[in-house]
Amino acid sequence: MKNILFYLIIIFITSTTNVFSDAIKKSGFLDSKTKIIKSEEINDPKNKIILIYNHGQDSLDRKGNNCTWIGSLRNKASLVDNEINGKKIMVYNLCTNKLVGDEGSDWWSSGRIYSGKTKLDKRVQANLDLVEKFVSMGVPRKQIFISGHSCGGLTTLLFFSRYPDKAGGGISYMQACFGKLSSQYKVKKVGVEKALAKFKKKYPGPYELRERQLEEIKNNLKVPLLAFTHPKDKFEGLLSDWMDDMELIDRVIISENFKINGKSCKKKHTSETQSVKKGHDMDQGLCFQFYNPKILNYISSRI
Repeated sequence: MKNILFYLIIIFITSTTNVFSDAIKKSGFLDSKTKIIKSEEINDPKNKIILIYNHGQDSLDRKGNNCTWIGSLRNKASLVDNEINGKKIMVYNLCTNKLVGDEGSDWWSSGRIYSGKTKLDKRVQANLDLVEKFVSMGVPRKQIFISGHSCGGLTTLLFFSRYPDKAGGGISYMQACFGKLSSQYKVKKVGVEKALAKFKKKYPGPYELRERQLEEIKNNLKVPLLAFTHPKDKFEGLLSDWMDDMELIDRVIISENFKINGKSCKKKHTSETQSVKKGHDMDQGLCFQFYNPKILNYISSRI
């Protein structure tokens, strides 16, 4: 019995260590091996392209413990040092997990319409502040790009609906920030209209906020953006068709399964490699690097 307990403790410690070793909790530039570089100095800024990456978050408005994970950043780091017209790419991980929205943690189920600034509003502002910092360091504004996954993807879309002239362009990966709407409300079975009607009835506040944000993007977007979605993404996957009506959004629908270009997707952490089994995580699979040329072409078209 003691031996069994001993081994269980070892397994727990090992797995916990792996989780913590994967976590990235601070902002900073990435190197090609997905490590945060201590120095934030930019040498030869006029010949640099900066990709600001915005992580996802565990809740709409609350403070988070971790910023992101190595597995989530590996594909973004694969773009580091690529050259476009003689200009080298740098990737900056913007950690905004400590921000909180004005309404508080009880708002989601309160039934209230959101007032004040959401966490996403404050993340948009954090991106603007960072852009201005890089511009002051000598990086041309058109060579700064906003990108992000999940809530970070929605942050990217909101940024350009508010500040179309402040950065060169944006890349959104699996935009979402209102829970697993696609699966929870059975969009595939009942359709978009009925699914969203159920969401509205159960959570009128979040429904109104989501509609407000989407209308802002639809009405105000003036910058060509690149966006990736997946039909098996349980969050917004089947609710992303509104993008097809946006001339300025080049939407890439990733395959119907968990393969890209016929190859199964694997996600590499610090200590292990796992198969990607969630549509929401497809941009984190190593096979997603198949799209690197498209991403680089998009950046080239904007500078």
